[in-house]
Formats: sequence, C-alpha cells, structure tokens
Amino acid sequence: MATATSTRLQRSEVERLVREVLQQRLRGELPPVARERSASGQAGGAPHPLVVNVSARHMHVSPSDLEILFGPGAQLTKLKDLYQQGEFASEQLVTLVGPRQRIIPNVRILGPVRNYTQIELSYTDGIYLGIDLPLRISGDHQQTPGLTVLGPKGALSLSQGVIRAQRHVHMSQADMDWYQVRDGDEMKLKIDGPCGVTFDRLKVRHHPKVILEVHIDTDEGNSCDLETAVNMELIK
Repeated sequence: MATATSTRLQRSEVERLVREVLQQRLRGELPPVARERSASGQAGGAPHPLVVNVSARHMHVSPSDLEILFGPGAQLTKLKDLYQQGEFASEQLVTLVGPRQRIIPNVRILGPVRNYTQIELSYTDGIYLGIDLPLRISGDHQQTPGLTVLGPKGALSLSQGVIRAQRHVHMSQADMDWYQVRDGDEMKLKIDGPCGVTFDRLKVRHHPKVILEVHIDTDEGNSCDLETAVNMELIK
C-alpha cells in the first residue's frame, strides 16, 4: 500500500509552482494532453463486443488522502461514468510534481475511492517528470517510486504508488470461457489499420461484475492511432 504524508504549503511555494506551470505552458515544455480514445469491434458469438480504451494518466485515491488534498469530509463528485459499471471520472483534479520539480497539472481522480492511493502514468510522462516508472498491474506497489501531489487544500508526499499500468483486458467468467483463458494469463491484441500493430503480454484480469474491456496507455494508443483502427482481435 502506498504511504503518504500531509505537507503544509507556504503561499510563496504555491505561487512559485503556479508560475512554473504557466512558464512551461508558454515554452511548450509540458507533456501532451492525454486524450481519451477508444475503439470497438465485434467478435462473432462472444458474450460482449471487444472494446479497447486508452487509459489516460489518472489517480486512484484513498478516503484519507482525498481529505488531505481536498479538505475534511471531501468526497469525489462524478463528472461522467466510465465503461465499467460503478466506475467514474470525477471532477477532482490534482497537480503532480516530480523529482526534477517538473509539473503535470490537471490529473483526474477516478472513482470510487479505493483502499490505496495510486498514480498511473505513461512512459512519456515518467521521462518528463524524471521518474523511472515500473511496469505493474494495478495495486502492486512494492519498490515503486513516489512523488508529490498538490490539491487545493493540501499536498501529499507519496513514498510509492506511481506506476505504468501493464496493458490488460478485463473479463468476466463468460468472457474467459469464450476465449479459453484464465485469470493471470497473457494474450495478444492485434489492431489493424493505417498504423496497425500487435501488442504482446496483455494480462487477463477477472472480475465477476466486469464486461470485456482492454486498457492500453496513451503511448500505446498513439502508436497504433487507435481511432483509425479498422479491426481488432484478441489472440490467445
């Protein structure tokens, strides 16, 4: 589990960080905005259509860390629902500060709250911030780096919990039966199109209440230009 401490920011420090963000924007040094992109296709006879979504940089947060960032009693407020039932993008945004004092603003928190705090970034984000991102399945925080998170009411100094999420496919039991795989297996995702590519080592993740959905990160979505995909296929 990621650990964090509350940090009281001086007004002068907040003003310095805001000035740095504005200066970086003017110089074009901030990393590109992570766009949400998706594509879907049909698999004849399968329980659910194959949906591939780009998982942009985001944060998962524990209730106690949410209160540090947004004040006592803070709760996540829904901006829009995500593909999986019960999951949503919240209205709450934070700013990330890396070890090089470089900043990524407007990182969205996804809900609902979890029993751990975690930040998922692309390799490009990690290079920009100066963090050597480990490739991990969500929730695996052993020997992972940390960073500073700024909210409107306070800041967190995370000692760990910053990862690049391994590409994965969420499956129900019916989906796993159809594709003849088990939880923890690895598959391939073949994407045909102008920038077609095949992604290896797509981890199967089972949950009884999910429907079929592949998550790749922003770098991967850009590399295959997911919006132009003409066909997609999961291969055992």
